[in-house]
Amino acid sequence: MTALTGNGTAQALNDKLASLDLAGRLALVAELGGRAVFTTSLGIEDQVITAVVGTERLAIDVVTLETGRLFKETVDLIDETEGQYGITIARYVPAQDDIDAYAAKYGLNGFYESVEARHACCGVRKLKPLARALEGASFWITGLRRGQSGNRADTPFAEFDADRNLIKINPLADWDIDRIKAYVADNAVPVNPMHNRGYPSIGCEPCTRAIKPGEPERAGRWWWENDEKRECGLHVHEATASTIPAPSAA
Repeated sequence: MTALTGNGTAQALNDKLASLDLAGRLALVAELGGRAVFTTSLGIEDQVITAVVGTERLAIDVVTLETGRLFKETVDLIDETEGQYGITIARYVPAQDDIDAYAAKYGLNGFYESVEARHACCGVRKLKPLARALEGASFWITGLRRGQSGNRADTPFAEFDADRNLIKINPLADWDIDRIKAYVADNAVPVNPMHNRGYPSIGCEPCTRAIKPGEPERAGRWWWENDEKRECGLHVHEATASTIPAPSAA
């Protein structure tokens, strides 16, 4: 196939994806050639994408970052989802040496003490496993939506990720949470029961709380930090990423 690199190609793909429904968007990416990887956190929007990939038998690798600090409900949902759709969700885990080195430097739960320590933890438990998951990929599919937070309000359907040299696909960019919930109900998609207990966005257990009425969807993530645009580093644009401490090698 023609190499799909650069902002120009991503923009052309963005425009084409905008005219398609979700199944069409995912099918198009699967047919472009090259390895397509969908990283799921098992959240409700990610479950919608997994349902389409599994039901349509699309040539898309489904992977998850099993950080070692996930809620039991999230881990259980991996098995349930695999069984329902007859797929395998590849699990990428952090290296024990990295975890040990982090704990020696910051303490196991040192992420509460500073933004630097929290980003270092995300680096060990998420960013390094993500790099392994995306090795050889041409396309990275995510469940990002514009309505999740102010930081994601301009999420495109396709964008060139220069750091990883691939095209990032956000097929649910224009879906709101009501549309997500309606799809789940209409198609009997398995979801994390914690969503019904006030957890619209679910990450690692020590770093996630239920949200209060009226709070944004992602307000329960790293709630002790003041920055309303806080992210783990997986989905940070290059200009923003330059202001975030690099994950510690320790």
